[in-house]
Amino acid sequence: MEPIENLRKIRLGKLSKIKKAGINPFPAKFDRQNTIAEALKSQGKEVTIAGRLVGLRTHGKLTFADLVDQSGKIQIAFQENRLSQKEYSFLDNLDIGDFVGVTGEVGQTQAGETTIFAKNYVLLAKSLRPLPSTWYGFKDVETRYRKRYLDLLLNEDVKKLAVLRSKIVSSIRKFLDSRGFCEVETPILQPIYGGAAAFPFKTNYRVLKNDFYLRISDELYLKRLIIGGFEKVYEIGKDFRNEGMDRTHNPEFTMLELYQAYADYQDIMVLVEELFKNVTKDVLGTTKIKFGDQTFDFSKPWQRISMKDGLKKFAKIEVDKLSDNQLKEEIKKHNLVYEGQPSLTGVAAGFSRGVAIATLFEIVEPQLIQPTFVADFPKETTALCKLHRQDPTLIERFEPYIAGMEIGNAYSELNDPLVQKEFFQAQQKAKKSGDEEAHPMDEDFLEAQEYGMPPTGGLGLGVDRIVMVLSGTKSIREVILFPTLRLEK
Repeated sequence: MEPIENLRKIRLGKLSKIKKAGINPFPAKFDRQNTIAEALKSQGKEVTIAGRLVGLRTHGKLTFADLVDQSGKIQIAFQENRLSQKEYSFLDNLDIGDFVGVTGEVGQTQAGETTIFAKNYVLLAKSLRPLPSTWYGFKDVETRYRKRYLDLLLNEDVKKLAVLRSKIVSSIRKFLDSRGFCEVETPILQPIYGGAAAFPFKTNYRVLKNDFYLRISDELYLKRLIIGGFEKVYEIGKDFRNEGMDRTHNPEFTMLELYQAYADYQDIMVLVEELFKNVTKDVLGTTKIKFGDQTFDFSKPWQRISMKDGLKKFAKIEVDKLSDNQLKEEIKKHNLVYEGQPSLTGVAAGFSRGVAIATLFEIVEPQLIQPTFVADFPKETTALCKLHRQDPTLIERFEPYIAGMEIGNAYSELNDPLVQKEFFQAQQKAKKSGDEEAHPMDEDFLEAQEYGMPPTGGLGLGVDRIVMVLSGTKSIREVILFPTLRLEK
């Protein structure tokens, strides 16, 4: 096979020839009357379509071409006796990858294939690089992601997945809108980041001469809206966390975040169940889906289990019977990385029993295959959640799991501004002790809370991970059209 540059030179030569003939190889508009899908159903009728050439076969005075658009593919027959000599000769300037517009009558060849018999055609865009004809040489995963436009052209499943994602997001919006939620937009550039434990991306606003951060969460702004009188709000948008990349993490990701006044985390569990049941039925036509060799039925209630009971059931570990040193030994035994976050009491000694329990729970996560709510986390795991009504060592928090993957986070939201300030102050001590992911102090949010915030249930769901589950996809990079990649050297 000739090197791409040689093939490109040949195409540039054709481009020059086309221009010398006084033909514009890149016209601004074409009056397309029909999609290819419509043309395939228009036997005996004249149609005008447009698309990309993906096949060219010349047989003397007859040339067959395959043309595709987003709706499908159809065969075109260019016959010398139906075109002028000049028009037929011009076909020599066309290549696979070019965009053309065609007008002609839809009929069938002797072989019975639906075909448009061209009456006239026009070049709409000249392709200067040859399309990869097969997957040979294009199987490298990194290359697929870097050249997603080619991936979409060569792999129909990639395009179908992108369309499915769009339908899922639209269905989520329809579900929430039907339940009285109001979609809003909050700042992506924030002077103080917050709402999660994560390291932010930082930038500088030259006019204001201040540092700003790409948001790691929408939480504190959405809560301001609850304080301001909204009772049900949601946002679907990009969040950014300056972290690593793996099968379930991309530093730029899409989050659904919502807040409902007068609700708690139990109410939000029911909302999550209803959301999945309605979205799967709406988009897939069924509440039962396949993920690998597993089947999930979202018409059924999700399993519910506390974090401690989960450790007892799946790992045979009763954390309340273990000393701090024994917890450390268990973490070491299972090769887990303890984040060393200081506790919310402000003790920056590098060990928090609650964080250790949450760290140990990582060995349970892969076993949570069927849809499951893991609830009642140790209080040290977040500064934005209400303490548990029965056990003040815990908080009213849950995470939904499907296929061994955590897909979100939810709280009975802390609405006591004095307690919230204490937690923020403890996080400041944690930050000074070296915890880079500690929550920053947000005085404006505390002031807002002092005007009164109703009891509220909050939820964040990873949209990318929802698409992974509903499409049976096991890598987040497959459901993001342009995932974050290392820069090429």
